[in-house]
Amino acid sequence: MSISILIILAYFSWVVAGQAPIPAKYDGFLYKNQAATTDSIIIEAFFDPVCPDSRDAWPPLKQAIEYYGSHVSLIVHPFPLPYHDNAFVTSRALHIVNKLKPISTYDLMELFFKNQEELYNKPTFNKSRSSVVKHVAKFAVKATGSSYSSDIESGFTDRKTDLLTRVSFKYGCSRGVYGTPFFFVNGFALADGGSSIDYKKWRNILDPIIKESSFR
Repeated sequence: MSISILIILAYFSWVVAGQAPIPAKYDGFLYKNQAATTDSIIIEAFFDPVCPDSRDAWPPLKQAIEYYGSHVSLIVHPFPLPYHDNAFVTSRALHIVNKLKPISTYDLMELFFKNQEELYNKPTFNKSRSSVVKHVAKFAVKATGSSYSSDIESGFTDRKTDLLTRVSFKYGCSRGVYGTPFFFVNGFALADGGSSIDYKKWRNILDPIIKESSFR
């Protein structure tokens, strides 16, 4: 057997062995638990809860989603950037809340955006990991209600929530996501990944698609 064939076989063995486990459910959080079907335009947004550009991108996207109603479905995927120290723990909190009380997932995301500066690298530099987790958990309790306090606390020691957060990151990487915010419309990536999109631009993107779909 030639060396070139051995190299090819070794490569494909590495690809098969290195594939991430396929999750039981599609990654991400549906906005208002609406169904994402081929009858609607599907927007997928990759957000980092402590990314300023993700924070700035959310209000115009939310406005567009509310404007189009059932014509558009939204799935937000948490994508914790490695250079934001608290991105993983906040993304994990989103998974914890989504498991306990899905309707509060976006409330928590908005709380993170509103209080984002408390979770930046510099303000938390001298804090222990446990104290940061407790601080993040307080936001989660505020979003869900005090009755979920103990479940949220235990969620941060549940390996399943850790794995779900890793899956979110790996899924983004598999789609070619390299920054946040990052958007896909009906499976196709929008240009200028890593930059926010204002409401006017969302209308310019979506209006022609909605018009075309109405004639089918």
